[in-house]
Amino acid sequence: MAKQSKRYQEAQKLVDREKAYEVKEAVELVKETSKAKFDETVEAAFRLGVDPKKADQQIRGAMVLPHGTGKTQRVLVFAKGEKAKEAEAAGADYVGDQDMINKINQGWFDFDVVVATPDMMAEVGKLGRVLGPKGLMPNPKTGTVTFEVEKAVQEIKAGKVEYRVDKSANIHVPIGKVSFDTDKLVENFEAITDTLVKAKPQAAKGTYMKNSAIASTMGPGIKVDVSSYIRK
Repeated sequence: MAKQSKRYQEAQKLVDREKAYEVKEAVELVKETSKAKFDETVEAAFRLGVDPKKADQQIRGAMVLPHGTGKTQRVLVFAKGEKAKEAEAAGADYVGDQDMINKINQGWFDFDVVVATPDMMAEVGKLGRVLGPKGLMPNPKTGTVTFEVEKAVQEIKAGKVEYRVDKSANIHVPIGKVSFDTDKLVENFEAITDTLVKAKPQAAKGTYMKNSAIASTMGPGIKVDVSSYIRK
C-alpha cells in the first residue's frame, strides 16, 4: 500500500468516513481538504446497482454541466468540405481527414476529445486500436459522431462531460475545480446526479444509486447523501 503524505493524513482527519454528507457540506469539505499547490479537479463517483455485463444495463452518455469543468478541451474534428469549415468556425482546435489520421498513426495525441462526421467513420474506425484504449473513439451515444459538428464542438467547449459505467458498476465524472464557487460545484453535482437517475435501466433491480462520493485530485473521498435525488 502506498504511503500517505502528511498533508493527506491531516486532510483525512477532517472527514468522518462513516458519514454521508449533504452535498453542499461535502463540497465545502472538499475545498477545506484540498491542500495542493495547483487548482485541483473535483470528481464525483457513483456506485450503481446495475450489472455492466448485461447489454441492457450499460449506462453511457454525455451532458453539458451547468458551469463547465474548468478545463479547456482540445477538440479534433474529422470532417470534409463544408463540415470542416463549420468545425473551424465553431472553434475546433484541429480539423482534417486523412492528414489527421496519418498524424495519429505517427503517434500524435495532442487533443482531448474527437468528433467525426458519420461519413468519416469508415476511416476513423481504423484508428480504434489506438483511440479506443485512450477513451478517445467517437461514439454516437456521446454525440461525437454527428453531422451537427458546430453544436458538438460548442458543447464540448462549454463543459460537456462523458459518463460510462465501468466493470465494477462505478461512474466517475469531473464536476469542476476546487476554485469554483461552492454553489457552482453543487449545481454541477446535482446535474450529473439527476442525469444518472433518469438513465436508470428498466432491467436494473433493487437499489439503483447505492452510494456516491466526491474528492479533489489529491484529497480524501467524502461520501455524499444522494437519497433525496433518488426517485421512488
